[in-house]
Amino acid sequence: MDLDKLTASNFIEDIILNDLKSGRVKNVVMRFPPEPNGRLHIGHAKAACFNFTTAAKFGGKCNLRFDDTNPVKEDADFCDQIERDIRWLGFDPAGIYYASEYFGFMRDCAVTLIKKGLAYVDDSTPEEIRAMRGTLTTPGTDSPSRNRSVKENMLLFDRMQSGGVPDGGMVLRAKIDMSSPNMNMRDPVVYRVLHVPHHRTGDKWCIYPMYDFAHPLEDAVEGITHSCCSLEFEDHRPLYDWFIDNCDTAHKPHQYEFARLNMTDTVMSKRYLKQLVDIAAVDGWDDPRMPTLSGLRRRGVPAHAVVAFCNEVGLAKSVGTVDSAQFYDCVRDELNACAKRYMVTPDPVELDIVNVAEDYTEDIEVAEGGEYKVPHPTAVDPETKNTPVVTRKIRLSPRLYINRDDFAADPPKGYHRLTPGGVVRLKNSFIVRCIGFDTDADGNVTGIRCEKTDEQKAKGVIQWIDRDTAADIKIRYLSPIVPDGDGELEDRIDRKSLTVGTAKAESGITALPIGEGVQFFRIGYFARDAKDSSAFNRVAELKSSYKTK
Repeated sequence: MDLDKLTASNFIEDIILNDLKSGRVKNVVMRFPPEPNGRLHIGHAKAACFNFTTAAKFGGKCNLRFDDTNPVKEDADFCDQIERDIRWLGFDPAGIYYASEYFGFMRDCAVTLIKKGLAYVDDSTPEEIRAMRGTLTTPGTDSPSRNRSVKENMLLFDRMQSGGVPDGGMVLRAKIDMSSPNMNMRDPVVYRVLHVPHHRTGDKWCIYPMYDFAHPLEDAVEGITHSCCSLEFEDHRPLYDWFIDNCDTAHKPHQYEFARLNMTDTVMSKRYLKQLVDIAAVDGWDDPRMPTLSGLRRRGVPAHAVVAFCNEVGLAKSVGTVDSAQFYDCVRDELNACAKRYMVTPDPVELDIVNVAEDYTEDIEVAEGGEYKVPHPTAVDPETKNTPVVTRKIRLSPRLYINRDDFAADPPKGYHRLTPGGVVRLKNSFIVRCIGFDTDADGNVTGIRCEKTDEQKAKGVIQWIDRDTAADIKIRYLSPIVPDGDGELEDRIDRKSLTVGTAKAESGITALPIGEGVQFFRIGYFARDAKDSSAFNRVAELKSSYKTK
């Protein structure tokens, strides 16, 4: 790899490039380390995209590692779903690892600290330990257990491991500095007792390492060169380095921090997302209103759009909030290039062509992409260098549905659709003239009568559905489940964030694959739902509200 030809696009890439040029690092090794206590959301996608794409850019590798150190909240299903999400984004992990694979090594590192006089067993209550830590303005106080001998600490730690201590009865703490201005350095807990089976190790362990202890040791075992995490862990970096230095690891990884992704009208916390699931405010982790990757996938968001958005947002050192409209602009760009176009009438009214034989039918061939070519522009024929135009046939008869708003008995100025006595072209077909219409007692139009004409020009073009073969579908309109605002999460939930309507559609629409994004003419981008095949989720509107591109 010619390093002189590489250009850093953010501050961490600049660090990596300098490390390679200086020889401090020979081969870049990175990792994406989610905790399997929930499903990944779009904030995780930003971290995953950064780690996997950065490692690839510099000729390195990136692992997927599950930080499964808390058996109370984690399970195997979350691991499976996380791996699926990563592969859906298009990333292929160099290796898949679990923190639980290193439990023996971590225990040995804890023993090393005890023997060095740098860790002690504390039988104080959690409340007492919390009080001992002091505050941001007052130093902590030493635990009565802090000066136990190495021998006594070893005996007590063995007792913790053997199952002779109840949950919360004892902890192992690192002996650092109770007067440190960094609260994380005030004798943090290293191990706690939990009599809970682990989804991978079963009942083998009843002590489990804390994240701050496990994280650097996992990086050391895997030979991670650049351990990147969100800014909230910046104050934890001295503790990360302390464990690496004092546990005598052969490899010395380094930690770097960047700002996490925040988006308007989007919940970016697994704790809150889990709360939405637990109180049944949503239809599971993959509800299409959720910002989880499984929810976005069910909604019909293309993986390419998620990656494009993460790359567009980029990496920053300071925390900011991204307009969610920017995300949907990326979704719209992707779907605009590749989505098939279909005619759908959400508010149908019957239209009859009276001067055409009753048994008349015609199969009209239309380009699936409408004015656009499909499939995706990347699917170019290697010989012709062209993107093929895919077509399908739709049935036309004298009995049709049109959208109610495509007819106006008393049209406003500039209205170019169907009016009494006016002409309009049926999309992809001939021109018709309105010769009459019917209304109910309230004045609502119930039927329209037209004649086929030989005219060649019409200002308006309207979509239509053949009544005899029309498919009945449901349309699910989605908006943010928890819009921005003040107050508790449950008080901010928009109970009307999902509304369902019905529509008439081309018959072929029912054969579309689950999750494939398509455009309903003049309505928006939609995708067939995974749990209700007769329903289509709105992925995005046709027009963007993102102004500051």
